[in-house]
Amino acid sequence: MTGTTIGMTTHTLDVPGAVLTYDVRRNESSTHPVLLMIGSPMGAAGFGALSEHFTDRTVVTYDPRMSDRSRRTDGATQTTVEEQADDVHRLISALDAGPVDLFASSGGAVNALDLVAKHPEQVRTLVAHEPPDAAVLPDADAALAAARDIHETYMRSGRGPGMAKFMALTSLKGEIPADFADRPAPDPAMFGMPTEDDGSRDDPLIGHTIIPITSYLPDFEALKAAPTRIVMAAGAESKGEMAHRGAFAVAERLGMEPVIFPRHHGGFLGGDYGWAGDPDGFAAVLREVLSD
Repeated sequence: MTGTTIGMTTHTLDVPGAVLTYDVRRNESSTHPVLLMIGSPMGAAGFGALSEHFTDRTVVTYDPRMSDRSRRTDGATQTTVEEQADDVHRLISALDAGPVDLFASSGGAVNALDLVAKHPEQVRTLVAHEPPDAAVLPDADAALAAARDIHETYMRSGRGPGMAKFMALTSLKGEIPADFADRPAPDPAMFGMPTEDDGSRDDPLIGHTIIPITSYLPDFEALKAAPTRIVMAAGAESKGEMAHRGAFAVAERLGMEPVIFPRHHGGFLGGDYGWAGDPDGFAAVLREVLSD
């Protein structure tokens, strides 16, 4: 890897209803497009290990609204896919960096599909890694009912019970049973979750984004017509899980096969959030995909 990388700088951006915080690892001599890495609700911190493998280009990461250092200013209690896609559109515009290469994972991949459908000129290559897009699955009704139940459980009983149901859903292999949302709730302690309700209801995952993200239906015609090169991606070890299946379902609608990346849904993590992936191997595959 060549070029001169300066230290990371942190910035804020005012957008409708929120103030976003983003980080820039700038390589002044790079001839590559800017590489933007996004998740949802995971923020910039989750991409630290992966960013270290791309010092030959400028890398930008950000915290989505309601996550980490970014905050909402409008008091809304739901964060839509369309809002987050517009946030990324405004971020790319503020950087004056388009078209960018965009690596987007999980909810960030769902948001990125909306961005490309509406602003394809801003993205050269999109690598969409494991979008938990339940609406495109054959068992969409059961999956969406389970997502609603997770949100309702959180609002009723707090983070521990809500996250226990979330982990049970996201770790399930295969189609979601029709009665999944009606099954007895798992014990939060089984997943290392708190059993006491602290009274907060501002969790960006199961409070703000789980219903909008899982129920989003991409504009497949717009995506097919876009000049953006779209690459769907899935983890080698997450086969059968809802987000992995989402990548394959979207890929099928777009007429392509997903690229398989190392490890699991968090394969790019370097131990962040207590969930180690393989950032070295993941970066190697991502670099190969971006160079095609």
